[in-house]
Order: sequence, then structure tokens, then C-alpha cells
Amino acid sequence: MAAARRTAHPLDARLPATQSVAVRAMLLGERLQLRGLSESPQDLGPTVVSAGKAGLVVLFPYGAVVAFNLNKDEERDFLKDFRPRIERPLRKHEVEELNILPAARAVEGVTPDGIALADYTLPRLQLVATVLARSVSLAYHEARVGNAFDMIEPLARDLERHRGAKRLRESLRHIGGALLVQHQMTGRVEVQEKPDLLWERPELERLFLNLENEYELDERDTALNRKLALIGRTAEIASNLLQNRRMLRVEWYIVILILFEIVWNLVEFLLRR
Repeated sequence: MAAARRTAHPLDARLPATQSVAVRAMLLGERLQLRGLSESPQDLGPTVVSAGKAGLVVLFPYGAVVAFNLNKDEERDFLKDFRPRIERPLRKHEVEELNILPAARAVEGVTPDGIALADYTLPRLQLVATVLARSVSLAYHEARVGNAFDMIEPLARDLERHRGAKRLRESLRHIGGALLVQHQMTGRVEVQEKPDLLWERPELERLFLNLENEYELDERDTALNRKLALIGRTAEIASNLLQNRRMLRVEWYIVILILFEIVWNLVEFLLRR
């Protein structure tokens, strides 16, 4: 009965079943407000809405959207209407573009021409969108962390050469932006988690694994977390060093004040004699 309900889903018929369809994945902001957007029950998959003349958009709370079969004008109109739901919009969207194309079930997966699908029913589109949304989110965070990671070597040299606290603080500010990535990704982009949709549609797991491997989601997420861990350790060391320097400076101030007090008392004593 559940399978029959899925095949009758009104959004299934939106895309031209026998043609190649353009797909565009975008990271729009830090978070999307999706309450009240579902047009009909969609089981365990991400939220999907109709858009344009014959298109769909799959929406993810961590800031990504994946548009199917929208031309430039339709995409612009959708994003304009959707903008109030975007929390902290990005100045420049992270984007991935490709095509999906109809193919026999036996050859489903990534091809030189795009992603081949046995049909354009909603569960398959949601699965493709999930992989692409995770990929664009990773790409954005990889760029941010990469910039901070480039600061590690100069920061290490500054620590070795006992450079001034001002330069260390500037480096730590840059690195702090990367550590914010870790906070943003925690509990939002579950890159290495199995999509909920597969619990209901286990026959799609082979397709998901193919897409996941082609986009190297697990490997990229692991590499990103390793960089974040190294950045975090470096920031902790630098922060502790700054703290120790401040404490040492205070200790020297106290020593100087004590010496000044001793000298002052000695001078007074000599003058009285």
C-alpha cells in the first residue's frame, strides 16, 4: 500500500520522464526555515516543492537546495520568493551543476553525461539531491577550512620565533572562523549518515552507494574533520601561549614594582641618615 502511494505522488509527474534534465545544487546560507513547505506527505525523504513550469526543488535545513528542471528565470524567481526563509545568506553561493538522464535500472549511477536513473520518481530524485546537497556543503566548508589551514604554518613559525602577541591574535581570529565550521556542521550536515529514505526504500541503496563513492563524501568529510582537529589543537596551543605570556608579563610587573618599592625605601632610609 505504501509503494502504491509513492507511485501516485503528485510530484512524480513534474519532470519529463524521457528527457535529460538539468540539476543545480546550491548552498544558500547557514540554515533554511522549512516549516509549512511540504506540498504533500513525503515519507522519510527531504522536503520537496514544485517550482517553475515543470520543475522541482529539494530543500535541506542546513542551507542547501537542489533544483531540477528550472531555467534561469524560474530559478531566479524561486530564490527571490524563498529568500525570507534563508538564515544568514551567503554572499556567493556554492554551486554544482549536472544532468540526470533516463537509463535502464542496471546502469544507474554516475556516467560521463551525468547521473543515469531508472526513473524520475520522487525517492530517486530525493536521493540524488541528498548527495549533491552534501557535496556542495562540503565544498563550501572545505574552502573555509582550507584558508584557515594555510594559516597553520605561518602561525607555527611565529610561535617558534616568539613573534608578537598582535600577530598571534590576528592568526587566531582567522583560525576561529574555521572552528566555527565545526560548530555549524555538527548535527546539521550528517555526511556519513545513511539517508532516512533508504530505510523505506532499501532497493535504492546501491544507487546511493554509487553516488556517495563518486562524490567521495566519506573521504572528504574525514579529511575535513582531520584538518579541523589539527586547527583546533594549534589554536589551543597558541591561545595557551598567549595566556602564559600575559601571566609572565604580569609577574614581571610585580617584580619591578617590588624592586621599585625596595629602592624607594632604601633611598628614604639613606636620606634620613
